[in-house]
Amino acid sequence: MYDVVVIGGGPGGYAAAIRASQLGAKVALVEANEIGGTCVNLGCIPTKVWLRAAYLLDGIRGAEQFGIKATVEETDLKTIVARKNGVAGDIRMGMKGLLGNNGVEVVQGRAVLKTPTEVDVEGTKLEAGKVILATGSSLANPEVPGLDKAALTTDEILEMKKTPSSVLVWGKIGVIEVEMATLLNVFGCKVVIASELKRILPDEDGETSQRVAQALKERGVEIIPGVALESVSKTKGGFQANLSGSKEEKVKVAGVLVSAREPNTRELGLDQVGVELDEEGFVKVNERLETSVPGIYAIGDVTGGTMLSHASSAMAVTAAENAMGDTREFPFRLVPRGIWTIPEVAAVGLSEEEADQRGIEVEVGNFPYSINGLAMVRNQLTGAVKIVKDAQYGEIVGVHIVGANATDLIGEAVLAMQLEATAEDLAKSIRVHPTFSENVMDAARDAETWALYLPKR
Repeated sequence: MYDVVVIGGGPGGYAAAIRASQLGAKVALVEANEIGGTCVNLGCIPTKVWLRAAYLLDGIRGAEQFGIKATVEETDLKTIVARKNGVAGDIRMGMKGLLGNNGVEVVQGRAVLKTPTEVDVEGTKLEAGKVILATGSSLANPEVPGLDKAALTTDEILEMKKTPSSVLVWGKIGVIEVEMATLLNVFGCKVVIASELKRILPDEDGETSQRVAQALKERGVEIIPGVALESVSKTKGGFQANLSGSKEEKVKVAGVLVSAREPNTRELGLDQVGVELDEEGFVKVNERLETSVPGIYAIGDVTGGTMLSHASSAMAVTAAENAMGDTREFPFRLVPRGIWTIPEVAAVGLSEEEADQRGIEVEVGNFPYSINGLAMVRNQLTGAVKIVKDAQYGEIVGVHIVGANATDLIGEAVLAMQLEATAEDLAKSIRVHPTFSENVMDAARDAETWALYLPKR
């Protein structure tokens, strides 16, 4: 008999198992494949190794502005793949060691819920006081005629030994798509983005979308908004993507990126125990991350939402503590987002558009990287920090950053919102000079209408 059985060994399941064990639970962690899940093996970590290589390559190409004349003899993609695999392997090893150190029993195999308190793992029965579902997501296959033959998955890109000559990136164009577009572009691939919507990054602030789109275009990436992928046909030496919508186009490419994801809920036995799913197949949870069945919790990608590793890990702590008797609510509004494009993107909270939709009267502050001292020094001038505050009380409801080190800078915005700091609090704080963190303070000053380094409003 286990106090808690966690199904899925990615960042969420791993963290949930350890936290439950820290609280005195006897814990079993069930994993059908590799510990680490998508994040460690096929997502966050592998993509960041590749994007680090892209960032270094891009830096070398721009080094002449600093008096360094260098040429790149070749790019050895096999070495990048080897490093990616090595880093992922080291992290997996560390995760396994910590699970053992915390007394978590790892059970290899595919889990099926038989009852709310009984989990079958390929013939082995595990009795559970509570269950935490952390089964993640996997690549989906859009039903587009001819796409299967042209499909190039993110898994394949992360294993590539040679850069494809051209790729169509199609779909909603969120985090995965813009990161893959950036990576492929830097390594010499001609990239065409075809968005189903009017803009890329539809879940981010409108100004963020514009800034990222402009940065991609300046690098030679073509963006075609408001089109559907009707079909893909074979041509001599590649494929033809047939687009329809705002305008009909035929784009010839070597492959089409398939990056949409779907929740791993099939064959888990969720229907027979009564766990409710939404219309897209994601597990429904309440503010305490409990499903429709008391005692069964769900975290991470399988619940939809932002589908980010750090969200899963944070949800894991809440779910584990609640499984052990607490009644904490998960702060969904404080989950930050990060995108490792060039420049980086990060955000937390509401966009200006979302605040308007909710009827919140807001005021905003913007501070561009182009007049930040460190940005000038490093020639990283693209981007800005935007702060959205409640007009009546000054509460910070959203922070949006496009620019160097954005994914690190957003951490102080999360903490500020968690501690209910106002824009005035941020405006009157102090930062080291010269740093990119000054941009956050200066954006807050602009939101308070007394920016020192911007023209008078």
